[in-house]
Amino acid sequence: MTLNRRQFIGYLGAGAALSALPRLHLSAANPQVVVIGGGFGGATCAKYLRRYDNGVGITVIEPNTDYITCPGSNWVLGGLRTMDRITQRYAGFKTYDVKHIAARVERIDSALQSVDLDNGDTVKYDRLVVAPGIDFKWDSIEGYDAQAAEQIPHAYKAGPQTELLRKQLMDMPDGGTVILSVPGDPFRCPPGPYERASMIAYYLKSHKPKSKILILDAKEKFSKQGLFQAAWKELYPGMIDWVPGTQGGKVERIDVAKRTVFTQEGLTSHRGDVINLICPHHAGTLAQSAGLTDASGWCPIDQKSFESTLHPKVHVIGDACVAGAMPKSGHSANNQAKMCAAAIIALLREEEVPIPSHVNTCYSLLAPDYGISVAAVYHLKDGKIAAVEGSGGVSPADADAQFRKREALYAEGWYASITADSFN
Repeated sequence: MTLNRRQFIGYLGAGAALSALPRLHLSAANPQVVVIGGGFGGATCAKYLRRYDNGVGITVIEPNTDYITCPGSNWVLGGLRTMDRITQRYAGFKTYDVKHIAARVERIDSALQSVDLDNGDTVKYDRLVVAPGIDFKWDSIEGYDAQAAEQIPHAYKAGPQTELLRKQLMDMPDGGTVILSVPGDPFRCPPGPYERASMIAYYLKSHKPKSKILILDAKEKFSKQGLFQAAWKELYPGMIDWVPGTQGGKVERIDVAKRTVFTQEGLTSHRGDVINLICPHHAGTLAQSAGLTDASGWCPIDQKSFESTLHPKVHVIGDACVAGAMPKSGHSANNQAKMCAAAIIALLREEEVPIPSHVNTCYSLLAPDYGISVAAVYHLKDGKIAAVEGSGGVSPADADAQFRKREALYAEGWYASITADSFN
C-alpha cells in the first residue's frame, strides 16, 4: 500500500481510516464511559464515542478548562505563534453532550469500577479510558528534579515551561550558547527536539546571530536526521552542533547554579547560557499509581482494543501506552482514540472489536517557509501494531525550495485539522 501526498493528507484529521466502520448502537441502558485526560487522546475519544453512539453516557475528568498543545509549542519558541494560538478550548464537550468534571483523579479502583476525585466525589464506570500523557523520570539525571526545572526548563509539557524557555532565549545575550539535551527512546514526539533546535536557531539568526546551539543526544540517530542536518547546513550554517551518545551526548548530571551539564561520567562538561534539559519519560503519574504500568514504565495493552493487559475494562491511549510501532505523538493519540472508542462501543454491545487501522504523520518546521514530514500507515499484525510495508515515508532529500514551502503550509494545515478534529 502506497499513499501519495494528496491521499495521505486526506487521512490526517478526518478519521478516514474509520469511514468503513459501521455505526454501532447500544442495546444496554445508558452504559457509562469515563475518560481521564483532555489531550489529543482523551478529547478525541470522548467526541468519537458520541459519534459512534447516542446512548452511551460520557464523562471527561480533566482539571483544566483548556489545553495547550505540545505540537506548535516549538513555533512559539521561534516567534511564529503566541501561546494563545496553541491553546485549545473544550468547545466540543458541550457540542457532543459530554460531561466535563474539572477535578483531579486521586484513585482508580478497577475492582469497583470507580474513580475517586479530589473534590470528594466518586464516579462509576462501565468502561474507563485513561489518557495521562507522560511524566518525567526526575531521578534519571543527577541534580535535576521538578524544582530545578523552574530554572532549567524541559518545556516538554507546553504551558508555563514554554514561556520560561522563550523568556530565557529572549534574555540571553548575543553570542550565548543554548544547550538542548535529548533523552533516549522512547519519548514523546521523536522529531520534537530537532524541530525545537531549528526554531530556536531561526529566532537566534534573526535576533542574536553570534549565538550557538549544542544538541547533546543520548541516542545515535534521530527521526528525519538527514533532512534536519541538511537543512541546518543550508539555513543555519555553523550554528547547530549535534553530539550523539557514544561521543559524549548523554547528559548524566547537571549543576543548576553553574548552568553546567556533565557527560562521560563527569569527564566532559558544557556550560550553557540557556539549557533546555528534556529528561527521560515514563507514562503519566496517574498510570503509575493505578498499577497500569509494567517494568518499562509504560502501559501494556491489547493493541487491538487498547484495553489494559493489567486491569480489565480500563483502556489506555496516547503517549502512555505501548502501541507497537506507533510513535508517541499527538496524531497517534488522535488515531488511537478513534479506534479505542469503536472498540469500547463494540465491547459494550458484546460484539467483535473492529480490526484497527492507524495512520501517523509528523510535520516539522525548520523555518517559516521550510517544512519536512514523516508519515506511516499501521495495521494489526499478529496482535501487534506494525507499519504497513511500503506505506508512508519521509520528505524527499532533493526537494526544491517550493516543495519545502508547501510542506511548511501543510504543517500549518495539519495543525488546524488535527486540533479541530480533537477539540471542536
